[in-house]
Amino acid sequence: MPTPNFSPFPLLKTKRLILRRLHQEDKTAIFAMHSDANNRQYIDKVPTKSILEAKQFIDKMNTGIDNNQWIYWAICKRDSLELVGTICLWNFSKLAQKADVGYELLPTFQGNGFMQEALQAVVEYGFQKQWLQSIEAYTQTNNQGSIRLLEKCNFVFKSKMEQHYYTRSGSYWQSVYEITN
Repeated sequence: MPTPNFSPFPLLKTKRLILRRLHQEDKTAIFAMHSDANNRQYIDKVPTKSILEAKQFIDKMNTGIDNNQWIYWAICKRDSLELVGTICLWNFSKLAQKADVGYELLPTFQGNGFMQEALQAVVEYGFQKQWLQSIEAYTQTNNQGSIRLLEKCNFVFKSKMEQHYYTRSGSYWQSVYEITN
């Protein structure tokens, strides 16, 4: 497997969506998505507290893209270019020819099939352009929406593991799903 290379940035298009690179103009939508308590309930990260933090997050994601560490897309509605969510491939393993996928959607756009459409495009990109043989997704076992999405996109349950985090009290179980090429 060649080393991942994200230059030029891979713009992906689906029937209703455009997956593009994040811009600083996305800071308000990123802030809304990362500060929403309902949206963060299954993500073990501290909520974003300011627009400045959202801007710093965008800079970090774009630096990682420039360094070929990960690929992070803004998911936008094709008709309005409104940001509805994000999706990424990261944790690339050259030896195992695999990567992990992560995604999130603003709550007002959930339940419309947008993430299914975006995930299918990213899986296709990973298999066809990055020579991946498998893509894994980690989701909390009680995140039924994410599990349904993964199953609709032909990911299969692989394993379950307990996660311990220092930013929260206690631990939770995480399910690992995988799709292979």
